Amino acid sequence: QVQLVESGGGLVQAGGSLRLSCAASGPPFSNYALGWFRQAPGKDRDIVATITWTSSVTYYADAVKGRFTISRDNAKNTVYLQMNSLTPEDAAVYYCAADRRSLGSGRDFRADYWGQGTQVTVSS
Repeated sequence: QVQLVESGGGLVQAGGSLRLSCAASGPPFSNYALGWFRQAPGKDRDIVATITWTSSVTYYADAVKGRFTISRDNAKNTVYLQMNSLTPEDAAVYYCAADRRSLGSGRDFRADYWGQGTQVTVSS
């Protein structure tokens, strides 16, 4: 059973940056595709970014392209989301997810495991 624990959320001013981390434990983390999702109040949980097991393929939602960067360190069992130029529209609970398929990507990503989420608040 994979366990995912997010950290790095908080309050930031518009235009600022945050770096989210997600530490994994359990079965071979390096074999899984990983992703970040977010859910704002009253809205559905939606995909933000995904990365395949070798980092060869990354996917970004249109709303975050050019501002967010997903990366992973398989030696540390950690996936990151660097978020720059944040706007109030980015405020949400951010969730880390793991897809047992190593090449899961984009809208094909299947979240088999979820973290508990970390809150990101952006003040205008």
